[in-house]
Amino acid sequence: MALTLCFLLLLGLCGTTVSEGLPSPTKSPDVLEFELPAMNYETKDSYDAGPIGGLFQMVRVFLHVVQPNPFPEDTLRKILQEKFDISADYEKIISYEIGIIICAVLGLLFIILMPLVGFCFGLCRCCNKCGGEMHQRQKKNGTCLRKYFAVSLLVICILISIGIVYGFVANHHLKTRMERTRNLTDSNFKDLRTLLHGTPAQIDYILGQYTTTKERAFSDLDNIKSLLGSGIHEQLKPKVVPVLEDIKAMAEAIKETKEALLNVNSTLDQLKKSTAQLNTSLSKVKGDLEQSLNDPVCTVPPAAATCNDIRTSLSQLDYNNNLGQLPSLDEHIDRVNNILRTNLSSQVQKGYKSFNDIPEMVQNQTTDLISGIKSTLNSIGSNIGNISKQIPIQDKLSNFMDYINSTETYIHRSLPTLEEYDSYRWLGGLVACCLLTLIVIFFYLGLLCGTFGYDQNATPTRRGCISNTGGVFLMVGVGVSFLFCWILMAIVVVTFVVGGNVEKLVCEPYQNRKLFQVLDTPYLLNENWKFYLSGMVFNKPDINLTFEQVYRDCKENKGIYATLKLENSYNISEHLNIQDYTGNIINDFENMQVNIDNVVLLDEAGRKHLLDFNSSGIDKIDYDAYLAAVNKTPGELNLSLFADNLEAKANDLPQGNLKQSLKSTAETIRTIYHDQVIPLEQSMNTAYKTIQELKHNSSGLPARVTNILSSLDSAQDFLIKHVSSVIVQEMKKYGNTIIGYFEHYLQWVKISITEHMAACKPVATALDSAVDVFLCSYITDPVNLFWFGIGKATIFLLPAIIFAVKLAKYYRRMDSEDVYDDVETIPAKNF
Repeated sequence: MALTLCFLLLLGLCGTTVSEGLPSPTKSPDVLEFELPAMNYETKDSYDAGPIGGLFQMVRVFLHVVQPNPFPEDTLRKILQEKFDISADYEKIISYEIGIIICAVLGLLFIILMPLVGFCFGLCRCCNKCGGEMHQRQKKNGTCLRKYFAVSLLVICILISIGIVYGFVANHHLKTRMERTRNLTDSNFKDLRTLLHGTPAQIDYILGQYTTTKERAFSDLDNIKSLLGSGIHEQLKPKVVPVLEDIKAMAEAIKETKEALLNVNSTLDQLKKSTAQLNTSLSKVKGDLEQSLNDPVCTVPPAAATCNDIRTSLSQLDYNNNLGQLPSLDEHIDRVNNILRTNLSSQVQKGYKSFNDIPEMVQNQTTDLISGIKSTLNSIGSNIGNISKQIPIQDKLSNFMDYINSTETYIHRSLPTLEEYDSYRWLGGLVACCLLTLIVIFFYLGLLCGTFGYDQNATPTRRGCISNTGGVFLMVGVGVSFLFCWILMAIVVVTFVVGGNVEKLVCEPYQNRKLFQVLDTPYLLNENWKFYLSGMVFNKPDINLTFEQVYRDCKENKGIYATLKLENSYNISEHLNIQDYTGNIINDFENMQVNIDNVVLLDEAGRKHLLDFNSSGIDKIDYDAYLAAVNKTPGELNLSLFADNLEAKANDLPQGNLKQSLKSTAETIRTIYHDQVIPLEQSMNTAYKTIQELKHNSSGLPARVTNILSSLDSAQDFLIKHVSSVIVQEMKKYGNTIIGYFEHYLQWVKISITEHMAACKPVATALDSAVDVFLCSYITDPVNLFWFGIGKATIFLLPAIIFAVKLAKYYRRMDSEDVYDDVETIPAKNF
């Protein structure tokens, strides 16, 4: 029944999914991740017998020795095709079953002969024959024989005991496994329900993920400003931003140039004033010295020589600087001020704003198109939903669920009867094992009492009670053996023939899948169908769909769509053609028009600003003349040294007004040096550096402005003539992103439906549970171990009976014995 259930379940799911597809878990490369809801099953896909498995394997080895012939595939094919003629093909059956037949015949002989032998043996003993005479003849090797018989019987009893243990273990194992049958059945039906209930849930999940995909696409469509617009903006940045940055830097350079011009002009004015003041001070000092040197003292030697030296050095007080001849920079400053009346920085900011408004322009120009694409995506969702409606899986699953429920009800109703019969079987097996246990206990008691109660000094007629009891136990064991061993052998023969054939004809070929190979024979189950399974599923018997392939794929937990090759009935690839769904979206993106030609980086006022600055003549100023004039510092006068020399010469003069006047003048010169010359010299050095820097900065301005204008024209020209290619490129990338969501989703749907949805592992597990677990592991293996153990113990009863009868003679108390006279050598019977 379980095997039929599994087969019908497979066919039922086939019919259920003939017009459907199956889902699969897949990962989105970078965007979305989908994974089908997992189905958790209770039934294990493998069975472990535990430590007793070694005993089962031992029995299989014995069966292989008895029945080494290969699986009779041809004979089974003839039986299935109803072409088997027992009168013509009986030789093949005998040839295949020869080992089992021989063992069964031997068992039947045992069953027939043992009661007869026991009956004859009993009559013989009643006639004081066959060891029935209570007289024991003395033999020289009597002690050795007694020990030999005792050890042999002990070894045989141990072997019988091992067989009995096998019987008890197998009987108990079969009972416990039958008690687990209900749980095994429930877990398999629960797994089948999980499969049947989970399949519609998987379909709903697959369809539900379209909403997730659509929402992601809608989000990107709503963010077209940041995605497409920013993409275009980022592509244009390397061409546009450097130009705007250069113009911005030029605006700052113009301001800095103005500040430098103002600074230089102001410094020159201050230097001119300071220079004029210095010349005035020096002229006054020089006049004072000339007046002082007119003193009469200068006419009298040696003062006259000193005065002449002083008069000669007065030329050192002359300072000629042509700063006053330098032209003013006011004209250039006025030009720069006129240029700066137009705010170039604000013009640059306008260019930045115009360029940064590109994303906003893209969004404004694509509003209607985005609405159309959204409508297209909604229609795709409706089409995919229609596919689910074309799959009548729910109705068929509900119909098959009714069959599952009725079958489960039938099995649950039959299980109590099965358990009741199993209790009878268990009781019968227990009785058989207990009978053998009773027999071997008699033998053990006989050995125990006979061995420990035996007195070597006692004559056969005077043996002790314990020894005699041991002999009685042995004979009781012999009697019970004759009474029941044929019944035990009958049980062994029946279970051996049935269990051995089930193992060789069902379990073994099921595990190596030869049964499936037989079922897959073309034209076997239906002479008009090459492949029976495809004929049942599709009514197309030429499709290569085999039982072995279906079982293997279900064992690997593949989806039913791929397992049953349902593409031959409902080709999901045709209904989920990606191009059919994405073609409209691609057309929408191709028709998308975005115009950003009105982006102006710098208007005409800004251009005029740069051109005016370029023609302002800043670079044509005679900076060398300014540098030469500023470089002629008053430090060349060396007034400090002049004052020191003047004071030294004054000290050479005699005391008087001249000397005091010259010293006073020397102090005045020092004051002029510190108060006027040093500050003037520092100011001129600073002015020199400023002019030099201005010269350096202004020397490259024309070329720089020219380059900026050239780059500006190039960038503006690119925005006008070539920006369309950038827009197309970014639009294609943006469109591929949106379409990629749906391509990925549809590809995932296809893979899910064809490979993963409704994974049929519970079907293979149910079939394994019915055949491999229930029939073979739960029933056949314990039954085979049972007959193996009981049969082994029963067979060893034959030598045990012989040795027990022989040994009982040495333990029992005899009625007479042999007596030897001292003279005669011929024994005389003592009564």
